[in-house]
Amino acid sequence: MGAVSQIDRFGQRLTFTKGRHCVGVIEIGPGIGVLTRELLQRADKVVAVELDKRLLPVLDETLGEFDNLKVVNADVLELDLHRLIEEEFDSMEVVVCANLPYYITSPVIMKLLEDKLPISTITVMVQKEAAVRLCAQPGTRDSSAITAAVRYYCDPELLFHVSAGSFMPAPKVDSAVIQLVLHEPAVHPKNEKTFFAVIKGAFAQRRKTVLNSLSSSLSLDKNTVRDILKSAGVDENARAERLTLEHFSAISDAVDEME
Repeated sequence: MGAVSQIDRFGQRLTFTKGRHCVGVIEIGPGIGVLTRELLQRADKVVAVELDKRLLPVLDETLGEFDNLKVVNADVLELDLHRLIEEEFDSMEVVVCANLPYYITSPVIMKLLEDKLPISTITVMVQKEAAVRLCAQPGTRDSSAITAAVRYYCDPELLFHVSAGSFMPAPKVDSAVIQLVLHEPAVHPKNEKTFFAVIKGAFAQRRKTVLNSLSSSLSLDKNTVRDILKSAGVDENARAERLTLEHFSAISDAVDEME
């Protein structure tokens, strides 16, 4: 995206200092359009998806001189992004940039990943705590279900931190800007639905062993789960945060073989 300076969104100010040039951008949550203006000067085309109808005339007034902008009034969680990309970007390389309310960050990120869109990167500002989880290394204490899910689809990188004092009015938490670089999955479970059910189930009760958490979440007796874990080569006394994608894939395949 190139260097992007000064985002002003709903009274908040942030300086983007890292990125790269791109040709097509989906911006989620453009707000009053300050980041949008910077993107328009660097990209061949920007499609800005804004839920709040009240901001549409503001965007039209402030960005009306740009002919490479299209504003879509929609909820991104309900939007057919495959169709949008096909209709708006043709054969362009496409990246996603998002500046979202924190409470919908995870659902939006997971939609972008699970939809398997033809995009190369997702750059988003998130709460610092969420950034740590999203960018944690598998098998470490900070890893979580969303860590494993994100790592399955992409390589996350924490670009820089943003202190609460950078905003006006200041929020109660610090933030961080992260970038997700999409890639082909590093593991290939036989059934993705089972794979993600295993991940979610393993982290459902973090303080319990993987034997106990999977027995509860998958509604299987402990002996069955014990056999599954043995087949997968996973220690039944391990906890979810210590498992890697390879472990989850092996457990998932073993679950499917038991059925």
